Amino acid sequence: QVELVESGGGLVQPGGSLRLSCAASVNILDLDDMGWYRQAPGKERELVAAITDGGITTYADSVQGRFTISRDNAKNTMYLQMNSLKPEDTAVYYCKVVTLLDFYWGQGTQVTVSA
Repeated sequence: QVELVESGGGLVQPGGSLRLSCAASVNILDLDDMGWYRQAPGKERELVAAITDGGITTYADSVQGRFTISRDNAKNTMYLQMNSLKPEDTAVYYCKVVTLLDFYWGQGTQVTVSA
């Protein structure tokens, strides 16, 4: 069983920045892929960014160049640095981790980009 606790969401103006954190209850070196997803009202959950256990990253086209995913193995934490935020980035953001046998979701954190 893996517990994930997200933090860092909030209200920010367009063009602003936020950093999301996802703290895991286990040693993340024991995990496979980790990623951030988001779900806006009335839309399906979508992949925002992912990072493998080897540090390889992938991004959705809509956030490429603005968001950066990273992981701190010593702190068992994954991050999502979000810059140049746009109103269309407004959503609930979820972290997800994958193990050999299962996958786990965090509870979600709201990000609202509005003037």
